[in-house]
Amino acid sequence: MSSLSKTMIIGLTGGIASGKSTVVEIIKDAGYKVIDADQLVHDMQVKGGRLYQALLDWLGDGILLPNGELNRPKLGELIFSSEEMRHQSAEIQGKIIREELAAKRDCLAKEEDVFFMDIPLLIENDYQDWFDQIWLVAVSPQVQGQRLMKRNHLSAEEAGMRIASQMPLAEKLPYASLVIDNNGNIDDLKKKVKGAIKDLANLV
Repeated sequence: MSSLSKTMIIGLTGGIASGKSTVVEIIKDAGYKVIDADQLVHDMQVKGGRLYQALLDWLGDGILLPNGELNRPKLGELIFSSEEMRHQSAEIQGKIIREELAAKRDCLAKEEDVFFMDIPLLIENDYQDWFDQIWLVAVSPQVQGQRLMKRNHLSAEEAGMRIASQMPLAEKLPYASLVIDNNGNIDDLKKKVKGAIKDLANLV
């Protein structure tokens, strides 16, 4: 549970290509603030950012484009190439990300009664204790693979490797206060999320 007792903080998570970003847009449209961990990471990976320098120190300038910015496709390919590389990446970037997310959380808690934090690896990286509720966006591996191939222009093998690198859905379920099934269409998803938001409003 959130230690910031006057504020309800909800963690939102889900596997790669689960449709979580669509859920975030529905939540924002309902008037709630959302801290986006992926965006925070992206911002810190721009030239001169904390993560940019950490990655450069680790992997060298072979991960850079000619203009000095990170070559994100190459970086992703390197990190997902082995379990060892994923662990090293998590160790190197994890502490910095946690510090920055905590700062944003504490700042927003002074302004909002309820807000969300969108953290893809929320459970894997042990953020559970930050939250009063955890909402998990869930899809089948088949749907996940199809969406990932289309979105990231990956082969079936590449998509499978990225999905396999993440914690299985079954292991995440016990941590979830709410499971949002996103195997259907966008209208189904909107109905489920709006229903959850209505229930949330009744709680507070």
